[in-house]
Amino acid sequence: MKKIVVIGPESTGKTTLTKQLADYFGCPLVEEYARFYLSQLDRPYNQEDLLKIAQGQLASEDTRQEPGKPYLFCDTDLRVIKIWSSFKFNQVHPWILAQIEKRKYHAYLLMDIDILWVPDPQREHPESRQQLFNIYQKEIESSGVPYALISGEKQQRFRQALESLSHLT
Repeated sequence: MKKIVVIGPESTGKTTLTKQLADYFGCPLVEEYARFYLSQLDRPYNQEDLLKIAQGQLASEDTRQEPGKPYLFCDTDLRVIKIWSSFKFNQVHPWILAQIEKRKYHAYLLMDIDILWVPDPQREHPESRQQLFNIYQKEIESSGVPYALISGEKQQRFRQALESLSHLT
């Protein structure tokens, strides 16, 4: 099973594309655990919460793998938590960094910031999209994992992702 991660800054269509790909290929998907976790909090999140989110994300990933399926589509991975932790708290928990080194993925689909920001109670920094995009791109390039930049409107992004998967995997 090849693990494909859809990654990028907030409000770039990651969840939409992940669901489209999973439906198209009839494969499992790993939803972004942070959304579930944060919706259960009755306070602002802190850095310790990011560790719990990371642990939940990996547990979800482990339980969603289905033998015989060609892909597992992941709506984010721990690199997202690493970037967010560094951006917001100026540090990253060592466990998260160690897990990033252990976990292997086959390809990244990096979502461009060329679509409109959609407000959401869990989104925080619309003014930092370009800065965060640059951080994501640098992080993915340094990972050595093949990736493709996905841009355009919803259906264009889906077509680009399908084309990219045929070359990346």
